[in-house]
Amino acid sequence: KTLLLRRIKSFFGSPTVWNSLFFDPTECVHLYHELFPTSGDTETKIRIASAMEEAMQQGLESLRKSARLIYPESVRFLLLFLQCPLLVDPAIGDEYEFDPRGDLILSLCESFLNLPFEGYKAIQQWAQSAYGPPHFVNLLVQPLIASLERGLEAGVGARSRAVPGIVTLLRWLHGAAQRNPVLAPPEAFYSEAIGEMEPEAIYADLKKWKESGKKSSTFSLAANPFLLSPSTKRTLLMIENQVEMLRAATSNLTWDRDQHQFVFDPFFVLAIDREHLLAQTLQKISAASHVELRKSLKIVFKGEDAVDAGGVLKEFMYLLSHQLFDVSTGMWSAHFDDNITWFNGDCTWNDDGYYLVGVLTGLAIYNDVILDVHFPRAVYRKLLGHTLGLEDMVDEETRNGLQQLLDYEGDDAEDIFCLSFEHSWMDPVLRTQRQISLKPGGADIPVTSENREEYVMLYVKWLLVDSINPQYEAFERGVMQVLDSSSLELLEPEELELLLVGSPDLDIDAWEGNTEYEGFEADSPTIQNFWKFVRNADRETHLKLLKFATGTSRAPIGGLGKMPFRIQRAGGDTMQLPTSHTCFNILILPDYADYEKLEHLLGRAILECEGFGLQ
Repeated sequence: KTLLLRRIKSFFGSPTVWNSLFFDPTECVHLYHELFPTSGDTETKIRIASAMEEAMQQGLESLRKSARLIYPESVRFLLLFLQCPLLVDPAIGDEYEFDPRGDLILSLCESFLNLPFEGYKAIQQWAQSAYGPPHFVNLLVQPLIASLERGLEAGVGARSRAVPGIVTLLRWLHGAAQRNPVLAPPEAFYSEAIGEMEPEAIYADLKKWKESGKKSSTFSLAANPFLLSPSTKRTLLMIENQVEMLRAATSNLTWDRDQHQFVFDPFFVLAIDREHLLAQTLQKISAASHVELRKSLKIVFKGEDAVDAGGVLKEFMYLLSHQLFDVSTGMWSAHFDDNITWFNGDCTWNDDGYYLVGVLTGLAIYNDVILDVHFPRAVYRKLLGHTLGLEDMVDEETRNGLQQLLDYEGDDAEDIFCLSFEHSWMDPVLRTQRQISLKPGGADIPVTSENREEYVMLYVKWLLVDSINPQYEAFERGVMQVLDSSSLELLEPEELELLLVGSPDLDIDAWEGNTEYEGFEADSPTIQNFWKFVRNADRETHLKLLKFATGTSRAPIGGLGKMPFRIQRAGGDTMQLPTSHTCFNILILPDYADYEKLEHLLGRAILECEGFGLQ
């Protein structure tokens, strides 16, 4: 054992030996496995781990100032050290912990970050070429995520001081994965430890980042949103919006002489007739001030006794969506099916309408309510300021045609495609042919094999930006009227989409696993029959049941496993239909005698019940 320990110290203390021995990262995996098998003498493992930790520190120190750290063959050992499985699972037995103070991970991070530019490029090149999936995640990302979470839990000491360096390395790897998505999915970088932080702590981090000007060198987790899961981002934005709601509500304090106290109205109340839902909503929204819009939104349906604790707002947004985004309004393109809502560039008479649609879209996000709209991904990319490209084209047929033009291998594109730098289309209102030149003199410039990339770039820009610019700008102005101080930059386009419209994916297992019961147990016959009903039902029934119980037919960001849901017992066997409190995602279910009765009455309830009228 003494000889083995000496050899381990010599080997791990010699980075040049590592560089010369290991060209395949999996060979290093086998070495670590041999040193730390799943079974074996715990005392021996501890002595090996202790010797290895000491030697790795010495090895890092020995090459810290080496002039050779500019070549791929000289920096490879840093990635091989990072592969150490004890960085992911540091415990050996009940008492030993590898790198307990975090000195090794701190030194390793400093070695990475102190590389000269050539060394940095070399390490990036090696990480992307030698570590394909799944090794990129398992051998590089996971050790850093585990070290990050230990550092966040530590709070002080070298392990805590290593956190900014660990995050920087993760940012490098995340950038590589963005350039080459096969290396790692976005969720590989999510930190559970950040998601489990106290909400006020993560909000304080966001606030510090925003107050520092966002470009400050001061370290902040919020400056690295790729580490935050969509659910964590949603929680963070909810807290931020709630703070803004409180600020807006208290901005107009008045002194009540009778009560001898300050009073304020915390809500922006919309009292609406169902029969005139759209017209009255747009009228009241257009008359509202900026401060009112930033209060918590509360809906009152005239003639109905329900108190809005969230459920009425959900139904309001659901009903409003179907009228607001109807193609018959003329505001949305009729070129697509019902699954795509896109701006009608020929609608030049309704800028106020687009602005109000934007305000209502912003209110849905601000109040954490799902909206039933089918914007393509391009809308979310535009809202976040992302550059648009061919992959964002709304019309699939047009996108495929432009891709065929780019992929054409012949040198006679002009004769084959017969295109010019002019685009023409039929005006659906005036029923006349219209033309637009993509560049000066475009009608006389043919598209050739040499200029086809410029043509595609200009055509995409015209379709996604220029042709709808007035309509989109009015819409965005409305969105930002509500969300101008919200930290939307934390989100990716697909996350903003999930925040606004929820997820169409319904994971029944996650839904059941997250459900709480009041008056029932998980193994109660009625509960067993309920989940039998759910599993036997088709997707359309799932959507109706979800809407009946929660007020929306889509899962929130993070899926049904993140949605609070409760089934409450409503007495014994009866012929009464189930009811619900959509404000709180509670299904009120009688204790029906058998499955057939539950199937019949629950099925009737989700098909027939709508509205909050108590008549």
